Amino acid sequence: MSCRTLLVLLFIAAMTLTAGCGKSAENGQVFRYALEAEPATLDPAKSTAIPESLVELQIFEGLTRLDAQDQPAPGVAESWDISADGLTYVFHLRPNAKWSNGSQVTAQEFEFAWKRALSPEFASENAYMLFPVKNARAYNEQKVPADQVGVRAIDAHTLEVRLEQPTAYFLSLTAFHVFYPVHQAIVAANPDTWAADSTTLIGNGPFKIAGWLHSSKIEFSKNEHYWDAAAVKLTAMNWPISDSQTTRLALMENRQVDMMVEPPVAEHDRLSQTGLLKISPYLGIYYYVFNTQQAPFDNLKVRQAFALALSREPLVKNVVKGGKQPAYAWVAPGLVNPASGRDFREEGGDYAAEDAALARRLLAEAGYPGGQGLPPVTILYNTGELHKSIAEAVQEMWKQNLGIAVAVTNQESKVFLESRSGGRFQLARASWTGDYADPMTFLAVFSDKNNDANYHNPAYNRLIAQAQSAIDQQVRMPAMHQAEKLLFDDAVIIPIYYTTQPFLAQPYVKGYFWSVLGLADFKTAYIEK
Repeated sequence: MSCRTLLVLLFIAAMTLTAGCGKSAENGQVFRYALEAEPATLDPAKSTAIPESLVELQIFEGLTRLDAQDQPAPGVAESWDISADGLTYVFHLRPNAKWSNGSQVTAQEFEFAWKRALSPEFASENAYMLFPVKNARAYNEQKVPADQVGVRAIDAHTLEVRLEQPTAYFLSLTAFHVFYPVHQAIVAANPDTWAADSTTLIGNGPFKIAGWLHSSKIEFSKNEHYWDAAAVKLTAMNWPISDSQTTRLALMENRQVDMMVEPPVAEHDRLSQTGLLKISPYLGIYYYVFNTQQAPFDNLKVRQAFALALSREPLVKNVVKGGKQPAYAWVAPGLVNPASGRDFREEGGDYAAEDAALARRLLAEAGYPGGQGLPPVTILYNTGELHKSIAEAVQEMWKQNLGIAVAVTNQESKVFLESRSGGRFQLARASWTGDYADPMTFLAVFSDKNNDANYHNPAYNRLIAQAQSAIDQQVRMPAMHQAEKLLFDDAVIIPIYYTTQPFLAQPYVKGYFWSVLGLADFKTAYIEK
């Protein structure tokens, strides 16, 4: 027996003592989830990783909370008023919104939390999410004082927010963790330790932390002070922590846990046959980006030729695997157009085509028949087995379809990111995951003056500005569809696959839902008896 196998068995044995055996229903409404990493922090202003955000979603709540369709629903705010110009929001907090210690959640604590996250001294990596708020960026960049930031508690139950410009998706933003309130008295008394100690980790969500044995397990209990406690069916949750897929899978198959994410890809087919494997949409995309200012990709027809000469189905099926879906557009599936009720991706359809014959013709029209005279081309990727495998597969496709010998090279992640941001590449791998549930989380990427593609199209920027400033979804959604089409008319990127969230769930776990942002909400989950 190897040391690795022994450690796995010992971990399972330890979890057996703490989590119990068999179906959770035998122990009442207790849900067990195998968390894939120890949270670095549970301070919502500091956290950046999915495991942290997942825990925070269970123990905190913002002004809004995303529903099963990823649309913002009332959270701590029971209602709100929006000015005709879309610049001012007045949120009315629930009188019965309380912290897990029974104290009142106040508008002052929202103001405190947002300004804390924006503070230049605090240096939150999430501060940019608050930049739609008036003077938020200016305060973060030390250009104005905190009292000029456009968030103000009018009284304990009323919060006024002023924006830099109309932001139609602002209500979706307020469900993001950096917008959560924090208990001001607790944080002020324990500024460096409050979020790591279960005795001071006071939240306002459907559950509360009952115990946290670091790097081992987190225990939750139902928050009896939560304003919607009647909707919470689980009495407790026990989450063992392991960064080993093998260990988490063993716990799952031995019924020591009820759910886990990212089972080993090699086991997907078998797990699918057992009925345990589920695939949830995840708002992300893996793609190749052209440097539109560097030869030979400063030529539109060359970019179009390379984009047309790639075949996604065999690439995803044979190389990527993992339940991923071939991508033929930029905005990932899973985002609902509120004006129509339809998925934005379904409405827009596909923009990327595959046509090797047309690709060869365009390459000839660009002055490189059969690839003759084409400057050397290199695919740049950051070190990683999957990135390498994809690059080599694409390399072979372009050799067969275009007759071009493309080179591949890898760099360590930090150097790679510097090369991309500095424009020191011709063609590079990239990925993007949405920060909020609106197509703008994708489309704004290429309106930035410093985007990786060095793409600067005034027509595209006008469409994005129109969609950002409009409140009417019947105006902004068509503008975003037009902008996305323009990205492909200009051949800025080559989408490869949409990210998905493979997970395992026992069939008796009901009432949960996965957000396209990669988080599962267990507020209404229950164990079917």
